[in-house]
Amino acid sequence: MEGGLGGNGAPASPSSSPSSSTSTAPSITVEEWRGSSSTELSRTAILTADRSHLTLYRSGSRWDDLGRKILEAFIPEGFPGSVTPDYVPFQVWDSLQGVSTYIRSMLSTQALLSAIGVGEKSATVIGATFQWFLRDFTGMLGGILFTFYQGSNLDSSAKMWRLVADFMNDLGMLMDLVSPLWPSAFIVIVCLGSLSRSFTGVAGGATRAALTQHFALQNNAADISAKESSQETVATMVGMALGMLLAHITMGNPVAIWFSFLSLTMFHIYANYKAVSCLSLTTLNSERSSILLQYYMQNRTVLSPQEVSRREHIFPAWTIWQRPGNAKSLHHCIHLGVKASTLSHSDMMELSGTASSHYKKVNYLLMERKGVIRVINHKEATSADISQSFFHALILANLTGKAKSLHTESRLWMEEHYHDFITKLKSAGWATDRLLSGSIVWRALWAQSPSEEKIN
Repeated sequence: MEGGLGGNGAPASPSSSPSSSTSTAPSITVEEWRGSSSTELSRTAILTADRSHLTLYRSGSRWDDLGRKILEAFIPEGFPGSVTPDYVPFQVWDSLQGVSTYIRSMLSTQALLSAIGVGEKSATVIGATFQWFLRDFTGMLGGILFTFYQGSNLDSSAKMWRLVADFMNDLGMLMDLVSPLWPSAFIVIVCLGSLSRSFTGVAGGATRAALTQHFALQNNAADISAKESSQETVATMVGMALGMLLAHITMGNPVAIWFSFLSLTMFHIYANYKAVSCLSLTTLNSERSSILLQYYMQNRTVLSPQEVSRREHIFPAWTIWQRPGNAKSLHHCIHLGVKASTLSHSDMMELSGTASSHYKKVNYLLMERKGVIRVINHKEATSADISQSFFHALILANLTGKAKSLHTESRLWMEEHYHDFITKLKSAGWATDRLLSGSIVWRALWAQSPSEEKIN
């Protein structure tokens, strides 16, 4: 590299320029750049050497270098190019709700310790130990049961479960805070609070893993997870310090304690909602698939992840909060992976006709009963087959009540438009390799002969 390279400044000493007596001597200039991405580099030094001199010029100050190193403990390597655009707004709101959580935890822990008897002469060590053990034991058992019933559904509804997890944590803290008000029911209340927080631990940890994978653009999920841990540690320390100060100020004043706790809880719920709303997930679950397919059927184009994020329902289905403008929730009518032994004689006879005429080339069978579409997946069905079966079922559900021959019209639509639909999804940035759904444990194998049609 020749000495003619551009720079941010000239060397401070005259020795940086070769003298006239050595102008013909060989020389080299090397620029030092720092950064983990070719598009995010900053020059830190220039070295110039000839036969008799070596000149080093550093860019910036040592304080700039120190600040950069401190910042690297909290942001992923290669930021912002190594993470998705929704990483920063999510982390900001997530850190704010984390601070709120730890402030309130000081208030609830203070009330819990008071109810156990800390500071009272009549309290015994064995009594307090047993109460704490029973509280923790209930939480551990609740975590196992929650994983058993909902573990396979956390990936498919990461945004919803993230919101639910923090709401359950709020409920657990509330239980701790009210426990001193009913001494006779203290054990029951704190166990319910521990049970509520156990759901938070399982759902929050599982959804955090799913979100980390979403943020990672350069296979850097481990780095993002480590930096998120650093950010959470800072939020914890700030929250604990503010919580200790608030606990000291409100000590002995129940009105101030409850006002502070409820105000922070409302802010916590709002911050969590904003954090989840910032996310634009590119994976396909049942609801996002339904929104995308219905929009494509009307406009022959697909929505971007950001547009779908503004339309999808992030609260649980049983709540009354529904975003305005949401499409009809056809995905609630689809039952994937139906158990074959639940089929009736009439169901089997219907399948004997449709299996050979409409579903001969695919690894699934569809049935419609009173607006509900049941999907029977073949034992050798791949993730692509399962995605296709779900989209086909959505088409069938959409045509219910509109078409005379549901299976014929839905099959023709799939043959004409499905490939174009998937191609446009990939072009828009959607991950179409699999459908995030509940665990499909039931599959089937069917066979037919020309003489007599039967399904095994």
